[in-house]
This record gives sequence, structure tokens and C-alpha cells, in this order.
Amino acid sequence: MGGKNSRETTPDTSYQRSNSVTYAARHQHAPAPQRRLDRRYSRIGDNYETLEQVTSALAQAGLESSNLIVGIDFTKSNEWTGMRSYNGRSLHSVGALQNPYEQAISIIGQTLAAFDEDNLIPCFGFGDASTHDHGVFSFYPDSRPCQGFEDVLSRYREIVPQLKLSGPTSFAPIIEMAMTIVEESGGQYHVLLIIADGQVTRSVDTGSGQLSSQERNTIEAIVKASNHPLSIILVGVGDGPWDLMKEFDDNIPARTFDNFQFVNFTDIMSKNVDPLRKQTEFAVNALMEIPSQYQATLQLGILGARRGYSPATVPLPPPSNDILRSPSVHQYHVN
Repeated sequence: MGGKNSRETTPDTSYQRSNSVTYAARHQHAPAPQRRLDRRYSRIGDNYETLEQVTSALAQAGLESSNLIVGIDFTKSNEWTGMRSYNGRSLHSVGALQNPYEQAISIIGQTLAAFDEDNLIPCFGFGDASTHDHGVFSFYPDSRPCQGFEDVLSRYREIVPQLKLSGPTSFAPIIEMAMTIVEESGGQYHVLLIIADGQVTRSVDTGSGQLSSQERNTIEAIVKASNHPLSIILVGVGDGPWDLMKEFDDNIPARTFDNFQFVNFTDIMSKNVDPLRKQTEFAVNALMEIPSQYQATLQLGILGARRGYSPATVPLPPPSNDILRSPSVHQYHVN
């Protein structure tokens, strides 16, 4: 996803929200002994066929509201991974019509809006020249969340012209950012939506049967995230390839519960069927594991609990934030 020769040295610091509460140094503890999970949650299947079935299952699971976090991939490969699926244009090209990233955000937003009662959505970018594979940047200079998906889309359009696509690609920083937010919320249930254009970076120097540092860090982050009430949905846009994403979905060992769902946005949206039907199929595929994942966090006793060993992550400001408009500061608090 990112450039082959990208290098970066973004330092790790602590996460600070706009109300000046510092998400900084925290004591590191060994993970608490884990309860034995019902086998049906160790590998959660794709269970539903209609959006109504998913919505009903969410309600039956007791999920009345969730907190959303959005992560957007700004690696350089977005310039060419739309060669087949997006008529050769950059997947981040901004014009009169929505690009694949905007389409995915809009459809998920329409579906999950009813479950995000405070309408505050922390949004982050990764893989650009400021973050590479070591960090994330917030959509707002003071790290406050976006106010609904319309604000997400608006800020996305303002940010895209100001940044430089780069790499390499790792999902570890955005997953660690999400774990920090979950921990500081007191263990509230969150859904992390990552929209990305392909694989985690795998160098030509990585031998057969070995993992690149980006692959290893991503897998470790997914495993650690399963100790938190956090579901991860990775939406793939562009041409792929997607084989490693499917491995992440099905075959990562040692997780407390199956916390990761991969959805091939391009495959669904390229079908020759009614647009509304495609949008529904995409939403169903993205959300179908959420009811069982939420039930797993209840059974494991990790919902509503601080784990005490999440990363302490701070986002950078958005690229060229002096150019971006900055409305009056909106404080948001963890309840």
C-alpha cells in the first residue's frame, strides 16, 4: 500500500483530547487471567443476509448504542490501486462524485447512525508523509471528534488536498489509537472502521514464511485489541490484493475473541445489480459479526472495564492544519 522505500521516525507520545485530559503515561500491567470463551465466539461466522436481520440481532444482543472510530488509509498506493476498479484514478481523487472512500463512509454512516447516540466520531488518517507506519493524525487540530458522518466527509475533503500520500502500511497505529480511546472511555464498546486500499506492506526482503515488521505489528495489535470491547471492520477499496486481509479475518490465533471483519467493498459494489441492493449487501457484510462480538465482550467480562495495559497513543494534527478551517472548539468528554 505504501511506497516501497518509505522510511519514518514519528515518535510515540500520549493521546490528549481537547478537554486537556492527558492520555499519557500509564502503568503497564500483565494481562488479567482470561475467562474461557464460548467456542462460538472464537471464530464468528457470517450469520445474516439482510440489514434488518443484523439490526434485529444488534438489538437482541443488547447493543443499544456504540461508539464509532474511523481510520483512513493515505498510503501512496492509493494512486494506482484504482487502475481497474476506479478507471485509473487515485482512490482519493475528489470531484463531483464520491470516491470509494466517501462511498464507504456514507453507507456505513447511514447504517450505524442509529447506534451512535452522541454522534461524535473520532477520525484519523495514517500512512501519509507525516505518519508513515508509526502514527496517526486527527481530522481536527485539537484532536476533537467529527460531529456526525457529514462532518467526517467534509473534513476528509478539506484534508486530502493538503497531505502527501506515503507509506509503508501498517494498521497497528490506528488499532492502538482505538485501544487508547476504549481504555480511556472506561471500557465502553467501540467499533473501529478502517478503510484501506490493500495489503499491509511486505518488503521484497521478507522471506517466504516470514512476516514483515508491519505485518507482525498489525497482527500483534489485533491480538491485543481482543482484550478490549472493540470490534474492527476493515473495508477494502480499490483493486487489492486482499489475501492477507482474509487471513486476518479468519486465521489469527491467540485472540480472546474473533474481533476482526474484512469486507471487499470493490467486489460488492462492482456487481451488476440495483445500487440500493449493493449498499445493503455491503452494510450487512460489514456489520454481520457485530452482534456476536458484542456478546463475546459481555461473556468475557471486558465490557465496562479498564484493562490497564493499552497503548498510550497521541495523534498528530492534520497535515497543514493552518490551512484548514478550524471552527470553534467543541469539547467532548468520555462518559
